[in-house]
Amino acid sequence: MQSFAPIALFVYNRPQHTERTLKFLKQNELAAESRLFIFSDGPKTDDDVDKVTMVRDLLKTVEGFKSVEIIERKKNMGLADSVIAGVSRLVKDYKQVIVFEDDLITSPYTLNYFNDALNRYRNEERVMHIGAYMYHLKENTLPESFFYRAATSWGWATWDRAWQHFEPNIDTLMGQFDAKKRSAFSIDHTMNFWKQMLDFKNGKNNSWAIRWYASIFLKNGLTLNPAHSLVNNIGHDGTGVHSGINDIYNVIIHPKPITVFPEEIKENAAAYQSVKAFLSTRKGSLWQRLKRYIVQRLG
Repeated sequence: MQSFAPIALFVYNRPQHTERTLKFLKQNELAAESRLFIFSDGPKTDDDVDKVTMVRDLLKTVEGFKSVEIIERKKNMGLADSVIAGVSRLVKDYKQVIVFEDDLITSPYTLNYFNDALNRYRNEERVMHIGAYMYHLKENTLPESFFYRAATSWGWATWDRAWQHFEPNIDTLMGQFDAKKRSAFSIDHTMNFWKQMLDFKNGKNNSWAIRWYASIFLKNGLTLNPAHSLVNNIGHDGTGVHSGINDIYNVIIHPKPITVFPEEIKENAAAYQSVKAFLSTRKGSLWQRLKRYIVQRLG
């Protein structure tokens, strides 16, 4: 009898987003056979108390999974510490985990994809992370799934053998980079991954994700990704901790299951170029960027 990976869902103070995330997650083919662990962070300020309470009241009604366990934090841990603690707990107990946050809607086949990939690459040391999100790539003729270097954080999965390499200390991570590695890490300077590292060091963000990607990169690890996204982030409406009002990363969820997985354990060169092309042009023309800036300021 197959044992499906537990799901960790991290929620805070957005009841409407959480409700949509749970609605779509419940519609997954494997929902009824999956254990769901919901980590509810405590309120950061008095203003958040009511919304956190609304979320927790909603969580008490959740059904449709093999089991549901709600972990309510009395104090505010912050997303990074909450994710690190929750993932560490579940990989210790179950040796694998599927991770969502409270602003992700999924395909009915997202859990299938994760579990298939977790089983397929369980003993492949270089494969350290499975992502379900993918940018809207132009002229996408890539295979259904492929290996790539960077880790996406909007719906992902991993194993205990990979998570043991997670290095939370930013100085330890940054000390292992030279100029060549910084370029490769930032996809030939098309994405601000190194800036995210600097911002974390300087207290401007509290990202677990950039430290996880750096940990993977420094181990020469690979991430599995779908050519067409199996999740969409609905948090780019100004409500998220780290996300503003933005539609650059909005995607249409792929309506079919992923059935083709790479045999060769190496980065797909065509996929790398496609992602690099998207990242280098993602913000559009000067006029498009100015228009987006004005909308964000007025919003």
